[in-house]
Amino acid sequence: MIASTMTTARQSTEFSVAVHPLIDAAVGSEHDIKTMDVAELAQRCAIESDRFYRGQSHDSRYSYELFRRALVERDEVAWNYLFQHYSPLVEGWIRRCSAFVNSGESSEYFVIGAFVKFWRAVTPERFAAFPNLASLLQYLQLCASSVVIDSVRAQSWAEMMPEEKIDTQQTAKTAPDEEAMQRVDRQEFWRYIDSLLHNESERVVVYGSFVLGLTPRAIFERYHMLFESVYDVYNVKRNVLNRLSRNHHLQALVRQA
Repeated sequence: MIASTMTTARQSTEFSVAVHPLIDAAVGSEHDIKTMDVAELAQRCAIESDRFYRGQSHDSRYSYELFRRALVERDEVAWNYLFQHYSPLVEGWIRRCSAFVNSGESSEYFVIGAFVKFWRAVTPERFAAFPNLASLLQYLQLCASSVVIDSVRAQSWAEMMPEEKIDTQQTAKTAPDEEAMQRVDRQEFWRYIDSLLHNESERVVVYGSFVLGLTPRAIFERYHMLFESVYDVYNVKRNVLNRLSRNHHLQALVRQA
């Protein structure tokens, strides 16, 4: 699957949206969509996406089904269509990421990384946690941001965060533990912190809080599929900080900063 993604990355990221008029005229039932040929499904996905970007009424069920086949059934053909169709969108997210300019890598490199991370994270068992297309795309966007951030984690906070994105009032209220975390040498910090984080929710909270500069409410609004409420984000952040503050090796890194 991953090797196939690498091959597809070197191919065109567009495929024909020409489709039989009967398909375009019909409103597919759930049964029709479930049984639709994957190539036909991908064509319909492209048509509905075009309608979305034009501000017209659209049906996201086709795209959601394409994701389901790729991620639940591990259908390689569906995955390749998915990669082709959404690569331009993912590349746009990557280029808008504040860390991209300092990465030294091509956007194509990160596109592949984002899809690989997404494919590994969204297992067949976990797919049910994403009830619609919007939740899947939000998580794919998270994967796109995180692969860029991972590649530049050896750089300073000032290089990672544009000045206009730093809330000075928020910074003034930062807790001592958070200030210490921000001062630690970035390369050693992230290498060690990664080994202490238990799951994707903790990674989202840490990256969102200390790299993207997001508040817990903003993290919940962006990645609500990982949390039941904004209070879960607060709890995760508090638990992570408490656990890290008791870590002797991290305390030594802070003292050296």
